[in-house]
This record gives sequence, C-alpha cells and structure tokens, in this order.
Amino acid sequence: MRKSITSSTARDVFIDTSGFYSLLVENDSGHKASAKLLEESRKSKFTFVTTDYILDETATLLKARGLVHVLPVFFESVLSSGICRVEWTDSDRFTAAKNYFIRHDDKDYSFTDCVSFVTMSEIKLKRVLTSDRHFRQAGFEPI
Repeated sequence: MRKSITSSTARDVFIDTSGFYSLLVENDSGHKASAKLLEESRKSKFTFVTTDYILDETATLLKARGLVHVLPVFFESVLSSGICRVEWTDSDRFTAAKNYFIRHDDKDYSFTDCVSFVTMSEIKLKRVLTSDRHFRQAGFEPI
C-alpha cells in the first residue's frame, strides 16, 4: 500500500502502541484519560493518525498479553474508522526511518519508534497519545 498524501491538522494526534493499549484495556492506568480523548476527538473533529508498524506492534502486544479476543475489535475499529487514519510505510519512508535509526544509535529507540518519528515529521504532527518516553526525547508532545 502507498503512504497517505493527506495532510494533518494541528489538532490531529498520533497514536502509539501504548495509546491503543490504554484505549482497549479497561484496567490499564491510562484508560480513562485515553477514552476521554477519544470522546473529545468525536466532538472536536480531530483525527488520530497511526502507522502500519504501530498496528503490527499493538496486535503483537495484545496477543502476547493473552488478549487475542480484542484483536478483531482492534483491527475493525481502526481500519474502518472515520477518526483514525493509517499511514502506510513505503520504501521511501522505510529508508528515512532506517537512516534515522542509524543516525540515533546512541538512543534506545526501536525501529518502530523511528518509523513513527519520521511519519510524524513528514505529516507535521507534534502531539502523540503514548506513555513511551522516546517521543518526548525525540521532540514530540506526549499527551
């Protein structure tokens, strides 16, 4: 699949694996705040943006934690949602993420983090629903 050419607005929010997890798992410590943000997005008409790498990482995390029953709801909700857009990784974005990953070898960023950072920079997003400290380290605004 090709990457999106849709631009983002200043109100749009990137959603990381930990953001999805907090939305999907009611006993997660961030669930109430994440659910409130989701409701706010419906009222304020901002969009969540994520990547195919985040979908992969979230599905793997849910399965590893024994939450396979959540997977159909997760995929259906994201892929058919009007409030969440998936940015797909093509070879150009992959190369940019690889270069970022290598350039920042002094950090313990995952490759998925680097795909997220590159994507967010390309589409000009600053805010991210996450509990991952790496986003702040890379200059983004966790919420």
